[in-house]
Amino acid sequence: NSSSEIITHQQTKESQDNLIQPKKPSNPVLESPSRRGLHRELLFSHRWGLLPGEKSELQRVMEQRRLEHQDREQALPPLTDLEQELHKRRQRLLAYELEEQRRTEDLKNMPEFVRVRDNLRRVQVLGI
Repeated sequence: NSSSEIITHQQTKESQDNLIQPKKPSNPVLESPSRRGLHRELLFSHRWGLLPGEKSELQRVMEQRRLEHQDREQALPPLTDLEQELHKRRQRLLAYELEEQRRTEDLKNMPEFVRVRDNLRRVQVLGI
């Protein structure tokens, strides 16, 4: 098996020696390291948003608002333990109010026969 591969390889080498082998055309982009480096830098800058002229107006405004918000937060003194607990309680209360609001809206949107059926189920369970 290996001897046939050697013979085949020798035959192809002999036939290739008689022919002029074409050269692969050179690619100037691949050959120029300065151009590749510039392209890589432009891609990196674009990806990370380092080019100020390339950002959209919305991105610039949102970034400015974010920076202003961070500045305001840093200017405020740190919250005490009591303030932190009050903030947590306020967040829980808001979440509860939103849940109640959703529940009442769901009840309003629910057909009347479904509400009556639920009420009957409660009455039957309490009556037993």
